[in-house]
Amino acid sequence: MSKKDKNAPADGEETEGKGGKKLFLMLAVVLLAGAGAAYFFLFAGTGEAEAAAPEHGGYTALEPIAVNLAGGGYLKIGITLEYTVEAAGGGHGGGGVDGAKAYDAIISTFSQANPADVTNARDALKESLEQKIIEAYTDHDIPMVMGIYYTEYVTQ
Repeated sequence: MSKKDKNAPADGEETEGKGGKKLFLMLAVVLLAGAGAAYFFLFAGTGEAEAAAPEHGGYTALEPIAVNLAGGGYLKIGITLEYTVEAAGGGHGGGGVDGAKAYDAIISTFSQANPADVTNARDALKESLEQKIIEAYTDHDIPMVMGIYYTEYVTQ
């Protein structure tokens, strides 16, 4: 006569060892997936981002100019161009960018603006101007200007 063991699992229940193995395997899969995701987000895109970012080469300050606004009044604006190493002659000096294209972009951007736009949408106009200037100074997909900074911004 065999008596049933009081500690024996009933039908449909798993033994403690099998449940522990399943838990261990699931935990291992989750940890491996987490490690893979962490590697992808932290290290996978690093090389491309560094290669795509232009390297700072210097600054060119432009003299402020007065632009007549579309709705009356005027804007006196001065900017500084931040140019890349390629525009600086590959880091050997003697380079930079002239301001002719930037002045043209300033005039075309702000002469169409109303005085209310110039005072209320200053940041939006700066982004638009910066995009126009970067495009104007891009030669064979190599940007010569990487940013602009307002040095003077007076409306009347």
